[in-house]
Amino acid sequence: MKKSDRKCHRSPVAGAALAAALLTGFAGLGVSEGRAQTAYPSRPVTLVTVTAPGDPGDVVARLVQPKIAERLGHPFLIDNRAGASGQIASNLVAKAPPDGHTLLLGSSGHTINPIALKKLPYDTLRDFAGVSLLVRQPLVVAVHASVKGANMREFIEAAKALPPGTLNFSSPGLSSLNYLIAEQISRRAGLGMVHLPFKGGSPAIQALVANQAQFAALFYSIMRPHIAAGRIRPLAVTSANRLRDLPEVPTVAESGFPESEVTNFIGIFAPAATPAAVIARLQGEFGNALADAEVRSRLMNAGWEVVGSPPQELDRFVATEIARWEKFVREFNIRFE
Repeated sequence: MKKSDRKCHRSPVAGAALAAALLTGFAGLGVSEGRAQTAYPSRPVTLVTVTAPGDPGDVVARLVQPKIAERLGHPFLIDNRAGASGQIASNLVAKAPPDGHTLLLGSSGHTINPIALKKLPYDTLRDFAGVSLLVRQPLVVAVHASVKGANMREFIEAAKALPPGTLNFSSPGLSSLNYLIAEQISRRAGLGMVHLPFKGGSPAIQALVANQAQFAALFYSIMRPHIAAGRIRPLAVTSANRLRDLPEVPTVAESGFPESEVTNFIGIFAPAATPAAVIARLQGEFGNALADAEVRSRLMNAGWEVVGSPPQELDRFVATEIARWEKFVREFNIRFE
């Protein structure tokens, strides 16, 4: 007798019992798989940063770290991968599994690299999904205390009276927001200043304090002690409104450079195909961390504006910033070599 024939002689009761058992088993398996797919996180979450330990972005990450870990119920690890203008960290996250367990802490370089660097190993707009724009901070346009000019108009007038190449400006590097703002002001005002690139904000501010550079557009958090000590003089801030701490210093728009209104930002990104539910969970947890009174106070005291945006707002911001700098680079034929 064939196997198929033997199956036909199985008792109806036994067959029904087997079918019921199989259905129960499959139903249980489906529930288990569904839970596995929706349970997030299922292991430690790693935040890969483009900054070195102690840099402003790293400080922000470590302020929210314990709150995020507590809310997620799993370790929240910080992996500093500074170098190559943020390419190392960004590429690692772009190629990571899109399950929310590997995230990127990005800053202004995230929107400048697509323009400044010829061959990125990832596509900034295609390979990342925004989670939340956490905080932002303006730059302060400043000069060494010995440089003439109490404001932008007076500084530009005095600078134009000097031979081209007399004044230098410092920045943390060619693909930095600081470089682009200083270069933009220099080009639009026709000052012909010479760029002195450094590896990081600390040597850039030290060059300004030492009068090796006479001009710079750097973050307020690193400028603040030198402004207070009178070593450098602020001319303008790049935010839309004047800073609470520097109410007498006008904005760049008030100073005649509205196109230089910009802020550095710290944002969280995930690999592009990360499920929307995971993105929403992460955005909510970062928002809760930023709402903590102590975290919020420490961020504000460090010069940050707390934002905590929805994912879509961060995605729009990135696209807008890339378009903005593409236009400027084309207009003035800026080279990043």
